[in-house]
Amino acid sequence: MTGFIGCGNMASAMIRGLVESGRFKGEDIAVYDLCMEKTEAFAKELSLKAAESETEIAEGCDVVVLSVKPNVFPSLLEKIGKTLSEKNPLVISIAAGKTTAEITDYLPYTPRLIRIMPNINAKVQAAISAFCGNERASAEDKAFVQSFCDCFGRGIEIEERLFSIYSAIGGCSPAFSFMFIDSMARAAVKNGMTKAQALEVAAQAVMGSAKLILESGEHPWN
Repeated sequence: MTGFIGCGNMASAMIRGLVESGRFKGEDIAVYDLCMEKTEAFAKELSLKAAESETEIAEGCDVVVLSVKPNVFPSLLEKIGKTLSEKNPLVISIAAGKTTAEITDYLPYTPRLIRIMPNINAKVQAAISAFCGNERASAEDKAFVQSFCDCFGRGIEIEERLFSIYSAIGGCSPAFSFMFIDSMARAAVKNGMTKAQALEVAAQAVMGSAKLILESGEHPWN
């Protein structure tokens, strides 16, 4: 069982990708969030298990995904730390800026821990997600996370020291791409094209260009 503590926009996008990929069944995923009404509706939609507490996730899941805001980590891990140490699940964090060492400092033991950072394109199962593991994360743990990330885009293992660089080119680049597409579309509209046509042309051109780079193996400068 894979459990998510926190079911906000990023977590829900990831979960949708897991289920829609066919690699995970809804009934094998448990979710918990403070907003129970929203979580129960989402769980019902995808046939997930709606947990009643963070501790229930920690007690019953082989994989625990920490998908809460970074400022919640101290109180959350103080609450479930003892249970995690007893059950020893694979712990996955998607918190921006929280290193594996910082997360471990909140716990009474050293977990099997993998840090991942997807981007907003997980909403359409097209994210790039960097991940790295601590010293206790096994090759099997990393292989699981690779498959996990591939369900909502592509996963790539990098050294943790490179996460700040990744954040700039993987995390922030969608926003720059949106601005680029918008600028091209606005120019087209100014010269007579409809807004819908302009956005479609600009967005498709950028998507096709990215696909060409990834699949051809050619350098973009060529």
